[in-house]
Amino acid sequence: MVVLATKCYVGGEARERALDSLESQVSNALGDLDVAFDVGLRDDGFPAVTVSGPDATVARNLLREEWGELTPQSTPGETAVGTLDAWSDEGFVLDVGFDREVRVPAANLGLGQGDPGQIRTRFGLVQHLPMTYVADDEGPRLADSERDRLYDWTRGDGRVNVNSATRSGVRATVNRAGHAGDIVTVERLGLLEQSVVCREDTDPPGLVASIGQYLPSELLCVVP
Repeated sequence: MVVLATKCYVGGEARERALDSLESQVSNALGDLDVAFDVGLRDDGFPAVTVSGPDATVARNLLREEWGELTPQSTPGETAVGTLDAWSDEGFVLDVGFDREVRVPAANLGLGQGDPGQIRTRFGLVQHLPMTYVADDEGPRLADSERDRLYDWTRGDGRVNVNSATRSGVRATVNRAGHAGDIVTVERLGLLEQSVVCREDTDPPGLVASIGQYLPSELLCVVP
Protein backbone atom coordinates (compact mmCIF):
# COMPACT_ATOMS: atom_id res chain seq x y z
CA MET A 1 0.00 0.00 0.00
CA VAL A 2 1.18 3.51 -0.86
CA VAL A 3 -0.22 6.49 1.03
CA LEU A 4 -0.14 9.35 -1.47
CA ALA A 5 1.18 12.74 -0.38
CA THR A 6 -1.85 14.68 -1.57
CA LYS A 7 -4.99 15.34 0.41
CA CYS A 8 -8.73 15.09 -0.25
CA TYR A 9 -10.42 17.64 2.02
CA VAL A 10 -13.68 18.37 0.20
CA GLY A 11 -17.00 16.67 0.83
CA GLY A 12 -20.13 15.51 -0.96
CA GLU A 13 -20.17 15.38 -4.74
CA ALA A 14 -16.87 17.28 -4.91
CA ARG A 15 -15.20 14.50 -2.96
CA GLU A 16 -16.60 11.84 -5.28
CA ARG A 17 -15.39 13.77 -8.33
CA ALA A 18 -11.94 14.17 -6.80
CA LEU A 19 -11.62 10.46 -6.02
CA ASP A 20 -12.90 9.53 -9.48
CA SER A 21 -10.25 11.84 -10.94
CA LEU A 22 -7.55 10.28 -8.79
CA GLU A 23 -8.59 6.77 -9.79
CA SER A 24 -8.33 7.78 -13.45
CA GLN A 25 -4.89 9.29 -12.88
CA VAL A 26 -3.67 6.14 -11.13
CA SER A 27 -5.11 3.98 -13.89
CA ASN A 28 -3.31 6.04 -16.53
CA ALA A 29 -0.03 5.87 -14.61
CA LEU A 30 -0.21 2.10 -14.16
CA GLY A 31 -1.96 1.27 -17.42
CA ASP A 32 0.92 -0.69 -19.00
CA LEU A 33 1.64 -2.77 -15.90
CA ASP A 34 0.22 -6.16 -14.93
CA VAL A 35 -1.43 -5.06 -11.68
CA ALA A 36 -4.77 -4.59 -9.99
CA PHE A 37 -5.25 -1.62 -7.70
CA ASP A 38 -7.76 -0.11 -5.31
CA VAL A 39 -7.93 3.54 -4.25
CA GLY A 40 -9.24 4.26 -0.76
CA LEU A 41 -9.40 7.33 1.45
CA ARG A 42 -7.99 7.25 4.96
CA ASP A 43 -9.62 8.99 7.92
CA ASP A 44 -6.94 11.70 7.78
CA GLY A 45 -7.92 12.59 4.20
CA PHE A 46 -4.91 11.06 2.46
CA PRO A 47 -5.60 8.52 -0.31
CA ALA A 48 -4.07 5.06 -0.09
CA VAL A 49 -3.52 2.84 -3.12
CA THR A 50 -3.33 -0.93 -2.65
CA VAL A 51 -1.58 -2.71 -5.51
CA SER A 52 -1.29 -6.41 -6.32
CA GLY A 53 0.03 -8.42 -9.24
CA PRO A 54 3.32 -9.35 -10.94
CA ASP A 55 4.32 -5.69 -11.48
CA ALA A 56 3.26 -4.49 -8.02
CA THR A 57 6.74 -3.34 -6.98
CA VAL A 58 7.21 -1.28 -10.13
CA ALA A 59 3.71 0.14 -9.71
CA ARG A 60 4.36 1.24 -6.13
CA ASN A 61 7.56 2.97 -7.21
CA LEU A 62 5.68 4.80 -9.97
CA LEU A 63 3.08 5.99 -7.48
CA ARG A 64 5.80 7.24 -5.13
CA GLU A 65 7.50 9.08 -7.96
CA GLU A 66 4.28 10.66 -9.23
CA TRP A 67 2.62 11.73 -5.97
CA GLY A 68 5.13 11.21 -3.19
CA GLU A 69 4.54 8.85 -0.30
CA LEU A 70 3.70 9.46 3.35
CA THR A 71 5.35 7.16 5.87
CA PRO A 72 5.01 6.82 9.66
CA GLN A 73 8.53 8.18 10.15
CA SER A 74 10.89 10.45 8.22
CA THR A 75 14.45 9.37 7.56
CA PRO A 76 16.93 12.11 8.55
CA GLY A 77 18.66 13.64 5.55
CA GLU A 78 16.17 12.31 2.99
CA THR A 79 13.60 14.35 1.07
CA ALA A 80 10.01 13.80 2.16
CA VAL A 81 6.64 15.35 1.34
CA GLY A 82 3.89 16.99 3.39
CA THR A 83 0.97 19.28 2.65
CA LEU A 84 0.87 22.91 3.79
CA ASP A 85 -1.50 22.88 6.73
CA ALA A 86 -0.85 26.17 8.58
CA TRP A 87 1.56 29.09 8.86
CA SER A 88 2.49 31.67 11.47
CA ASP A 89 5.37 33.96 12.33
CA GLU A 90 7.21 30.86 13.52
CA GLY A 91 7.10 29.11 10.12
CA PHE A 92 5.13 26.56 8.10
CA VAL A 93 3.32 23.50 9.44
CA LEU A 94 3.18 20.51 7.08
CA ASP A 95 0.68 17.68 7.50
CA VAL A 96 2.56 14.43 6.90
CA GLY A 97 -0.22 12.01 7.85
CA PHE A 98 -0.19 9.35 10.54
CA ASP A 99 -1.25 12.00 13.09
CA ARG A 100 2.08 13.76 12.56
CA GLU A 101 3.08 17.25 11.55
CA VAL A 102 6.39 18.82 10.62
CA ARG A 103 7.18 22.38 11.60
CA VAL A 104 9.58 24.18 9.26
CA PRO A 105 10.98 27.21 11.13
CA ALA A 106 10.89 30.57 9.38
CA ALA A 107 14.69 30.62 9.31
CA ASN A 108 14.71 27.32 7.36
CA LEU A 109 12.31 28.34 4.58
CA GLY A 110 15.07 29.85 2.46
CA LEU A 111 12.66 31.90 0.35
CA GLY A 112 13.96 35.41 0.89
CA GLN A 113 12.68 38.32 2.89
CA GLY A 114 9.38 38.60 4.72
CA ASP A 115 7.58 36.67 7.42
CA PRO A 116 6.09 33.26 6.58
CA GLY A 117 2.69 34.77 5.78
CA GLN A 118 4.21 37.23 3.32
CA ILE A 119 6.31 34.47 1.77
CA ARG A 120 3.24 32.27 1.38
CA THR A 121 1.38 35.03 -0.44
CA ARG A 122 4.33 36.01 -2.65
CA PHE A 123 4.88 32.47 -3.88
CA GLY A 124 1.18 31.60 -4.16
CA LEU A 125 1.28 28.81 -1.59
CA VAL A 126 -2.36 27.81 -1.20
CA GLN A 127 -3.32 25.67 1.77
CA HIS A 128 -2.84 21.90 1.32
CA LEU A 129 -0.20 22.37 -1.39
CA PRO A 130 2.19 19.37 -1.37
CA MET A 131 5.71 20.54 -0.48
CA THR A 132 9.00 18.71 -0.11
CA TYR A 133 11.20 19.08 2.94
CA VAL A 134 14.28 17.59 4.56
CA ALA A 135 14.57 16.72 8.25
CA ASP A 136 18.13 17.07 9.54
CA ASP A 137 20.03 17.85 12.73
CA GLU A 138 19.30 21.59 12.45
CA GLY A 139 15.56 21.04 12.14
CA PRO A 140 13.27 20.58 9.14
CA ARG A 141 13.93 22.78 6.11
CA LEU A 142 12.39 23.11 2.69
CA ALA A 143 14.17 20.91 0.18
CA ASP A 144 16.43 22.59 -2.37
CA SER A 145 14.22 21.21 -5.15
CA GLU A 146 11.18 22.85 -3.53
CA ARG A 147 12.90 26.22 -3.28
CA ASP A 148 14.01 25.94 -6.92
CA ARG A 149 10.45 25.16 -8.01
CA LEU A 150 9.00 28.16 -6.18
CA TYR A 151 11.64 30.56 -7.47
CA ASP A 152 11.00 29.28 -11.00
CA TRP A 153 7.37 30.31 -10.57
CA THR A 154 8.43 33.91 -9.95
CA ARG A 155 10.61 33.95 -13.07
CA GLY A 156 7.79 33.00 -15.43
CA ASP A 157 4.95 35.05 -16.89
CA GLY A 158 2.78 34.72 -13.81
CA ARG A 159 0.35 32.12 -12.54
CA VAL A 160 -2.70 31.66 -10.34
CA ASN A 161 -2.66 28.85 -7.80
CA VAL A 162 -5.94 27.29 -6.71
CA ASN A 163 -7.03 24.74 -4.12
CA SER A 164 -10.25 22.77 -3.54
CA ALA A 165 -10.68 22.01 -7.26
CA THR A 166 -9.64 19.32 -9.73
CA ARG A 167 -7.61 20.16 -12.80
CA SER A 168 -10.57 19.55 -15.11
CA GLY A 169 -12.74 21.76 -12.92
CA VAL A 170 -10.26 24.63 -13.08
CA ARG A 171 -9.93 24.29 -16.84
CA ALA A 172 -13.70 24.38 -17.23
CA THR A 173 -13.89 27.47 -15.04
CA VAL A 174 -11.22 29.30 -17.03
CA ASN A 175 -13.12 28.51 -20.22
CA ARG A 176 -16.43 29.57 -18.68
CA ALA A 177 -14.94 32.91 -17.68
CA GLY A 178 -13.72 33.46 -21.25
CA HIS A 179 -10.00 33.23 -20.52
CA ALA A 180 -9.00 30.10 -22.44
CA GLY A 181 -6.77 32.22 -24.67
CA ASP A 182 -5.12 33.98 -21.73
CA ILE A 183 -3.42 30.92 -20.25
CA VAL A 184 -0.79 28.40 -21.33
CA THR A 185 -2.00 25.43 -19.33
CA VAL A 186 -3.27 24.25 -15.96
CA GLU A 187 -0.57 22.38 -14.03
CA ARG A 188 -1.56 19.78 -11.49
CA LEU A 189 0.20 20.46 -8.18
CA GLY A 190 -1.83 17.96 -6.14
CA LEU A 191 -5.16 16.22 -6.26
CA LEU A 192 -7.05 19.45 -5.46
CA GLU A 193 -4.29 22.02 -5.98
CA GLN A 194 -3.73 23.45 -9.46
CA SER A 195 -1.66 26.19 -11.05
CA VAL A 196 -3.00 28.25 -13.95
CA VAL A 197 0.03 29.30 -16.02
CA CYS A 198 -0.56 32.68 -17.62
CA ARG A 199 0.53 33.94 -21.02
CA GLU A 200 3.00 36.80 -21.20
CA ASP A 201 0.37 39.54 -21.57
CA THR A 202 -2.07 38.14 -18.97
CA ASP A 203 -2.46 39.93 -15.64
CA PRO A 204 -2.59 37.32 -12.82
CA PRO A 205 -4.51 39.54 -10.35
CA GLY A 206 -7.05 40.31 -13.06
CA LEU A 207 -7.44 36.60 -13.75
CA VAL A 208 -8.07 35.98 -10.04
CA ALA A 209 -10.79 38.61 -10.03
CA SER A 210 -12.45 37.08 -13.08
CA ILE A 211 -12.44 33.37 -12.21
CA GLY A 212 -12.71 33.74 -8.44
CA GLN A 213 -16.47 34.23 -8.62
CA TYR A 214 -16.85 30.71 -10.05
CA LEU A 215 -14.53 28.84 -7.67
CA PRO A 216 -15.17 28.23 -3.94
CA SER A 217 -11.41 28.08 -3.51
CA GLU A 218 -8.40 29.91 -2.22
CA LEU A 219 -6.68 31.66 -5.13
CA LEU A 220 -3.24 33.24 -4.90
CA CYS A 221 -1.39 34.80 -7.78
CA VAL A 222 2.33 34.71 -8.49
CA VAL A 223 3.45 37.94 -10.13
CA PRO A 224 6.88 37.91 -11.81
